[in-house]
Amino acid sequence: QVRLIESGGGLVQAGDSLRLPCVASGGAFSTYAMGWFRQAPGKERDPVAVISASGDPKYYVKGRFTISRDNAKNTVYLQMNSVKPEDAAVYLCGAATTIDDSRYDTWGQGTQVTVSS
Repeated sequence: QVRLIESGGGLVQAGDSLRLPCVASGGAFSTYAMGWFRQAPGKERDPVAVISASGDPKYYVKGRFTISRDNAKNTVYLQMNSVKPEDAAVYLCGAATTIDDSRYDTWGQGTQVTVSS
């Protein structure tokens, strides 16, 4: 069973940079599409960026965020630059572990990002 653990969140000021790692254990990480999602209070969980098993990224937040993966470390990263107050949310890491790589079926518990203006 795959387990995902996110870290790196915290309180930052608007304009700062932040890197969120998500470490996977117990599965075949290199074969999974991975993604970062976020959920603000009272809102739905939205995708931020995803990366295929072969390393191709797709962004839903354009221009400021970068997703990457290190298969040797079973880790996917989200680099957040020039953060804005509207980026404040719980950031969750997801894995698509089935043959349908668009269906994210495994989740971490999330890491809170708070942005002060």
